[in-house]
Amino acid sequence: MNPFVALQVFFYRLTGGKIGGTFRGAPVLLLTTTGRKTGKRRTTPLLYVRNGNNWTVVASNGGRPKDPSWFFNLKRNPEAEIQIKTNVSKVLAKQASPEEKTRLWPLLTKMYPTYNDYQKKTEREIPVVILEERMGHP
Repeated sequence: MNPFVALQVFFYRLTGGKIGGTFRGAPVLLLTTTGRKTGKRRTTPLLYVRNGNNWTVVASNGGRPKDPSWFFNLKRNPEAEIQIKTNVSKVLAKQASPEEKTRLWPLLTKMYPTYNDYQKKTEREIPVVILEERMGHP
């Protein structure tokens, strides 16, 4: 894990999101996935938009040519966990359909306009991921 990311995750958890809970004014959650190769739990800080009962994140990877590792992990196992401040929730991830992405992309780029720059920088279609709370699961 990138040392900066590891520090951000550490301080986010230590302070309940008081440190690391926002980035350039945008809210940050911690997404914990299961590694598709190792089976180990991996945590990544991500910007998000609340969408009804769901949360929406972007697999931008900074506009790099490949999708981020956490996205591949979710494709293999869509069951994950998020932490927002001190609240932890079990979620089920699904990639937004083209129609859902068309509706959600303006909300995401309003929160963080740089996503538009990332999309221009890469030839791949940047995935949008919807995280649905898993009801009835502790």
